[in-house]
Amino acid sequence: MSPFPHLLLQWYAANGRSLPWRDTSDPYAIWLSEVILQQTRIEQGRPYWERFMKRWPSVNDLAAASEDEVLREWQGLGYYSRARNLHAAAKQIVGQGSFPHTLEGIKTLKGVGDYTAAAIASFAFDISAAVVDGNVYRVLSRYFDIDTPINTTEGKHVFAELASSLLPEKETAAYNQAIMDFGALQCTPSSPQCDICPLMETCMALRNGSVERLPVKLKTLKIKERHLTYLYIRANGQVAIHRRGAGDIWQGLWEPVLIKDDDRWCIDAALANRLLRESTLVRQGVRHVLTHRVLLTDFYRLDTEVQPPLPADYQWVPESKLDDYAKPRLIELLFSDQSGTELK
Repeated sequence: MSPFPHLLLQWYAANGRSLPWRDTSDPYAIWLSEVILQQTRIEQGRPYWERFMKRWPSVNDLAAASEDEVLREWQGLGYYSRARNLHAAAKQIVGQGSFPHTLEGIKTLKGVGDYTAAAIASFAFDISAAVVDGNVYRVLSRYFDIDTPINTTEGKHVFAELASSLLPEKETAAYNQAIMDFGALQCTPSSPQCDICPLMETCMALRNGSVERLPVKLKTLKIKERHLTYLYIRANGQVAIHRRGAGDIWQGLWEPVLIKDDDRWCIDAALANRLLRESTLVRQGVRHVLTHRVLLTDFYRLDTEVQPPLPADYQWVPESKLDDYAKPRLIELLFSDQSGTELK
């Protein structure tokens, strides 16, 4: 038998991170942590988990909340589809009567993929299911010196099979936590601590000098630029905002008047030109990076006594109430500047 699982469990006993969702077998608390930590560092995600657990301590509480409330609490984490899926899945669980307690049942929840399902199954129900996340890919690819790209169908199959084969008969939940912590703390993406690694004597990549080039990932993502022009309109203490629709970034979140999206006018062109002529340019070419694109944004501000005739989907709300509306991070930057705060 490979010494790998035993050595990882020894390392974890001495070096594992103390995290609040590891002190419970409540599937709701564990599921919430896994969703929040997708695409999010633990240091950033932990306060969100704590706030969600305080505000909605059970899945029934979360299901009873409105989507607006959930999105507002999620604000700043990005990838807002996670919040919408979380809320939809909470309603799904309540409709079923209880949290599903099988691996296949957990996979039926909205927004739950193979990794998240395995994590919940293992940590909440002690089901023998191997987790495979970015940390696991890195540790396994280095220890066994595997250069199969991790973002290919073949790679996903190879690493899933390998991860399952290494699961110990006992302490599977601890082992899953151990390999993820090992990747996060010891076998890090850059400058891994190979000189003090408990696996150094049997790590094939260290022996072969290939640690730094593993794991292998094919570059398939093409980053596109998108140019947006926003206008922040204030009229006697009221500001104009609207909610973004489905099928685009920031679905369900609120924004000020969108004048242009690339070369496309988003409101009547004549009205847009008139408003821009009367407004002040607050910030130009603000760069905001998303996963698949870079947003280059111009921000304008207009103070007026008369509310201009905007499309019907815009609402006029008191400026003092803007914090009640969930907004993308980019829009938060605009709104913060209205109080004199320097845009970063």
